[in-house]
Amino acid sequence: MNHTSETHAALPIIDVSALITDSSAEALQTVADRIRNACRAHGFFYVSGHGVDSALIQRLEMLSRRFFALDEQEKMRWRMALGGRAWRGYFPLGGELTSGRPDWKEGLYLGTELADDHPLVLAATPVHGRNLFPDVPAFREAILQYMEAVTTLGQALMRGIALSLELPANYFESRYTADPLILFRIFNYPSQDVPKDMDVQWGVGEHTDYGLLTILLQDQIGGLQVKTPGGWTDATPVPNTFICNIGDMLERMTGGWYRSTAHRVVRNTSGTDRLSFPLFFDPNYFSRVHPIEGLPHVPDADDSASRWDKENVHAFNGIYGDYLLNKVSKVFPQLRQEVL
Repeated sequence: MNHTSETHAALPIIDVSALITDSSAEALQTVADRIRNACRAHGFFYVSGHGVDSALIQRLEMLSRRFFALDEQEKMRWRMALGGRAWRGYFPLGGELTSGRPDWKEGLYLGTELADDHPLVLAATPVHGRNLFPDVPAFREAILQYMEAVTTLGQALMRGIALSLELPANYFESRYTADPLILFRIFNYPSQDVPKDMDVQWGVGEHTDYGLLTILLQDQIGGLQVKTPGGWTDATPVPNTFICNIGDMLERMTGGWYRSTAHRVVRNTSGTDRLSFPLFFDPNYFSRVHPIEGLPHVPDADDSASRWDKENVHAFNGIYGDYLLNKVSKVFPQLRQEVL
């Protein structure tokens, strides 16, 4: 394996169409090499050539703005407290915490739609169940179609990540993601002043993501920042792309060869509300995540001293669901008893 690392002034844009179509081994290797360099340099990269229908994206954005324009009392009809163990629904401004401090955003928590008689729902498995779909016309259909399309993209990107590590293309799917845990969020960052009695500094405070891969659609306003060795770098919106970043479980699997990079979102002062749509493509809830054999040894794999949460992801032992619940219960402490 050619273990090179590149330093980029900006986050790279990678055309991943070769992963979507029936492409040559040479074309696939070119994409894999670029993914490897991006994961080694920053853990973040844009993807173009992703195959997700632009009309679907535009429809989802339009319907999301229509939902967030409702009065808060109306939006609270779908509040997360009604979602129970499925951990779905709406939360209001300041209702989500990062490192114990409220973020200045509101949002809708969603995930794979499971019927009440699904075995995982009958077993009361946390973060599995029905969504609380607002009754904005056509919103439900747009959300489900979008999640399906981006989950398909996620499987393709994980094939590229496997190839970047010189593993079989189906390495992750055969072990962790044949039935991935899909969590989807629609966030609105309003351009309005924060009440003086609220301890708010950021749209979202510094954090890393928990699973394998985050696939983020952001609108044209921007605000996402990535922590790099040279300081915080703006992840400026690029039309017709998603921005992807690796999560804690991929760092654990690679023994720190690929890092889960900290990021944050600045408060929106643009004068226009900002939308973002992160889809978390994660291991199956019951997966036990193991290090990949044969990768280079990383002597400083334990980076807990510099991590935002001071945790050593390489010391975790258990199923992925345990790791996830430990994290999300700190984001919404008032709902903690629902899933723990």
